[in-house]
This record gives sequence, C-alpha cells and structure tokens, in this order.
Amino acid sequence: MVLPNFDQHLEKYAELLIAKGINVQKGHTVIISIDVAQAAFARLLTEKAYAYGAAEVVVDYTDDQITKAKLLHADQERIANVPDYVVAKSDYFLEKKASRLVVRSADPNVFASVDPDRLQESTRATSIALANQRIATQSNQVSWNLVAASGPEWAAMVFPNLATEEEQVDALWDAIFKMNRVYDEDPIQSWDEHEARLTEKSDLLNKWQFDALHYTAPGTDLTLGMPKNHNWQAAGSFNAQGEKFIANMPTEEVFCAPDYRRADGVVSSTKPLSYAGVVIENMTFTFKDGQIVDVKAEKGEETLKRLIEENDGARSLGEVALVPHKTPISLSGLTFFNTLFDENASNHLAIGSAYAFSVQGGTEMTQEELKEAGLNRSTAHVDFMIGSDQMDIDGITADGQVVPIFRGGEWAI
Repeated sequence: MVLPNFDQHLEKYAELLIAKGINVQKGHTVIISIDVAQAAFARLLTEKAYAYGAAEVVVDYTDDQITKAKLLHADQERIANVPDYVVAKSDYFLEKKASRLVVRSADPNVFASVDPDRLQESTRATSIALANQRIATQSNQVSWNLVAASGPEWAAMVFPNLATEEEQVDALWDAIFKMNRVYDEDPIQSWDEHEARLTEKSDLLNKWQFDALHYTAPGTDLTLGMPKNHNWQAAGSFNAQGEKFIANMPTEEVFCAPDYRRADGVVSSTKPLSYAGVVIENMTFTFKDGQIVDVKAEKGEETLKRLIEENDGARSLGEVALVPHKTPISLSGLTFFNTLFDENASNHLAIGSAYAFSVQGGTEMTQEELKEAGLNRSTAHVDFMIGSDQMDIDGITADGQVVPIFRGGEWAI
C-alpha cells in the first residue's frame, strides 16, 4: 500500500460509515457483511461500532470464489433452496432491529462463467427466502448502508492501464475516499452539507407533485407516470425508531418510485450494469402500459432477460432517480462496473420493487395497499443507468403544464 496516509484515511472512512452511515448508538446491534479479504477493515469497523455504543457487532464474511465454486459444482437441490437456519438468522436480527452495513469489493464479473440457469435459480431462491429482510430494508424498518472497499479484481477492471495490482488497488481506494469526502477535514460535516443540498431538491419536487416525467436523450423517449402523494427522498432516511441513516455512500441522487402501471416508450442504458456477477452492456428497454415488452443488450442479454422473465414484478419499474451529470463520480471519467458508484454518476431507473416510503404513509401500508397505490412489488430490485449530458427531463403536472427538471443532464428546476 503506497497511498499516502492510508491508515489515517481508512479510519476516517470507517468512522464516517459507522457514525453517519448507519448512525450507531448505544444498545444497537450491528451486522457487517464484508468479503473475507477485507478482514482488517472489518476489525476497524467493529471497533468503531463498539466505540459508538453498539451492544453487539456480528461480522458475516463472504467469499465470492467459494460462492462461485458452489454455483459451479454443488447439487442442484442445494442451489435451489435456502436452508431454514439462514432464514431464521435473518429473522432473528430483524427482531433485534439490527443495523446492516454491507461492504462490497468483489469482482463485478465473478460469476460470468456460471451456468445462467443455476445462477438465476440461486439468486431467485435467496430473494424469496429473505423476503422479510428485503421488505424491512425497503420500508426503512431498520438502518442500512451499502458501501465499498477496494479489491484487486474490481480495481483491475476500473484501472486496467495501471501497471501493478498495488497501483490499481490504491487508485480504487483513492477514488472511494474522494467520492465519500474522506479527504475533507471533517467528512461528517461535509456529508451534512451535501445532504442538505440534496434535500432542497427533493423538497422542491415534492411541492410540485408531478403527474408524469418525460425523458428524452439519444436512444431514449420515455414517459413515466408518478403515483399520487409520492415522496421524493434524498440522502438522509429515518428508520422506524426515528433514527437517521444514509442508505448508500456515496450518493448523489434524489429518488422516488414511478407508478408501475404507467410507463411508455424506449430507454437506453448509458453505463454497464453488474448484476449477479455478470456485466451487462448497452441495454435497451421498451415499455408499454407499465410493462417491459422488449429488451436487448449487446453483452449479457441472456442474464438480463432471465432477470425480467423469472422474477415476480420484474417487468415493471420500482425506482426513478435524478442525478446531475456533473457529479464527482461522473466527472472522474471512470466506469466502476458497480451500481453503487455508477448510479451516482447518472440518472437511473430500477427494475422491480419500489421502496415503501415513496408514497406518503407507505411504511404503514400492507403489500397489497402499496401495490394499489402504484408501487411495484417484486422479488428483485436492480438499478440501471440512463443519464448523460444530453438528457432532458420534463415534469408534467396534472393539468398539463410542462416544467423543465433537467436540461443537458443538469438540474433546471
């Protein structure tokens, strides 16, 4: 490691994630999901969580190479079924209202050699088995945060022109620190100020209560209906206990859910998508009456089609997010092959389930009531990037007024 003052900056990053990201307080239970190669970082995060008063910190180590070996060689029955003890563990920590910190550092293309049938079957089985956990996070019943750490395979994809693995890993750490404002004197204060700027935009959009959004760009002409009493969100969220947290770090988005029954037109992706360990590129989706009726991709098309065809609710959208083109991530000129970063360089949409808080009172609604309100219910939630410096977005009011929201990829409202 040759990055200057790396240990100091890693400690600042850990404190930011614990104190601001999941906002650990006295008595909290914390679950950290992290790759086994990041064990040193896991220990640092654990120490910080206990320093902020956590009652217990549980580290769930992952290893994508072991997971890949299972997907390649395990009995089909083991691939297609999630053991009861895994579900019981998830439900146990939901009862504890445990905060979840997920640290991603894996190779975005790690499962590319896995049989698509086995990969999809495993992904779908996990999604169904852990439905309670997914619903809890999507309705902010608990605090959660998705973040990144630098891993060699991922770093090699982002920085292929650097000569050594050490340089690549350092460069990715440097980007992670920059995008999360770790180099600022007080990263937590910088995040407070950033959060306030994003909240100004979400508040303004909520006052307008647009009936629809119209997107135009090369390869895109799409109209999305918006639910009544929809609720745009920015960086800060509140869990069911009234505690504030940030779900994704970094984040540059203001987001909501469209009415899943009202989407018409064509939209094209502008960045690659890494889904289930497979990189998918140059996607085009055609919508009619809220449903995906055609989809194409230059790379990874089979994986994309299986996502849409084999997951309940995956033919409709669950999220619409507005991100100006000139964000730090976009201006870096890097493609991260990681949705956490790439979605914050670009306007994006999500196939699948909507967040319950996207309509007023949604966190108290049943799944049936959410669907009635226009929020898609699904076993999937997959973001894909559509923004560019050529994208215009108009808000359309219920009485037909057209209001510019984005022009040339930047805020116009």
